[in-house]
Amino acid sequence: MSGDKAESIILVAVHEEGIAALIHSNLVNTGFQVVHAGDAIGVLAKSRELKPALIVLDMMLPGIPGKEVLRTLKSTSGTSGTPVIVVSERSEEIDRIIALELGADDYVVKPFSPRELALRVRAILSRRSMQQPKPTRVSIGRLKLDLENRAVSVNGKPVELSALDYRLMTVLMTALGRVVSRDQLIESAWGSESEISTRTVDTQLRRLRAKLGSAAEQIETVRGFGYRLAE
Repeated sequence: MSGDKAESIILVAVHEEGIAALIHSNLVNTGFQVVHAGDAIGVLAKSRELKPALIVLDMMLPGIPGKEVLRTLKSTSGTSGTPVIVVSERSEEIDRIIALELGADDYVVKPFSPRELALRVRAILSRRSMQQPKPTRVSIGRLKLDLENRAVSVNGKPVELSALDYRLMTVLMTALGRVVSRDQLIESAWGSESEISTRTVDTQLRRLRAKLGSAAEQIETVRGFGYRLAE
């Protein structure tokens, strides 16, 4: 699977259950992991917690006007770079312009094809992936990853890791704080044809934490989703 698919969490903030269900099924069929938020407070909280790869934002969410939700997402350091696809009942040009000026990456008018929306999600993430240069060094909290020398250090001191541990650390650190699913960890560290269970992933992560000493707490378990590396 490519980097814009199964490891990517898509936050769907659409309050109509029927539409949300259709979006969910099409995104899952396209290879994404989907999380739902039914109101404005929910989307703001989950976007901070999960750092999704992309947000599908209904402009008619209960709680806070959609424009304010979008403005908040794009003005908050943790979510300002997260792409947002706006869905709205309004088809006037001025509404599109306002949403795009506030930072939306795309604007879809209801009723729309859930399959087309899934393809738009994939297209935006593919473009983002192609535009972003691959880092050679990544520092998060006490941890530093040197991809050129295949080395990991804690507080500047090298850590002895197995090849498997190094692959796991590479996936977690290059995700830059995003949640990485257990399935993605299996695919990247063991291989897509592997029959490794998610329990084996959890066991290996416990062993990896033990090797990281004071930085062990940076590997966070996100219940129901996977793992992420926090500062």
